[in-house]
Amino acid sequence: MNSRILTLADLEKESARLRSLQQKLVVTNGCFDLLHVGHVRYLEAARKLGDALAVGINGDASVRLLKGEGRPLNTERNRAEILAALRCVDFVAIFPEMRATGFLLAARPAIYVKGGDYTPETLAAEESAVLRDIGAEIVIVPFSQGYSTSALIGATQNLAR
Repeated sequence: MNSRILTLADLEKESARLRSLQQKLVVTNGCFDLLHVGHVRYLEAARKLGDALAVGINGDASVRLLKGEGRPLNTERNRAEILAALRCVDFVAIFPEMRATGFLLAARPAIYVKGGDYTPETLAAEESAVLRDIGAEIVIVPFSQGYSTSALIGATQNLAR
């Protein structure tokens, strides 16, 4: 197993270590089912905002609930390993819930990043409440137009026909 793939308990310890060193932990989360250049640009931009980047990924069952039948295309372990291989990603943690609340409580980030397809107002209410309680700054990174997992899946399905 990749040493950058952490349990939530280990992420909590790593986050406390970084805070003790006055380092800023940046976090983001998502399904990251089929990694594309839009994801890479987004993750690189997030990493530049602090001293370390932790990415939370939805577990397989929650991806199925969020995205529908046939998803995820890649297992949670494979998705975690792919993300952990990126230079800009310091840590990856898998969380089983649909919402990232438990991940955010474990990470206690200084900065929380979402892509430009979100606004602070469209974040899930329970996630926003946790971020407010821990004093995390919310940063929206501009969306890279023309890149989406759903569009890639659709294109490959059209090719298969």
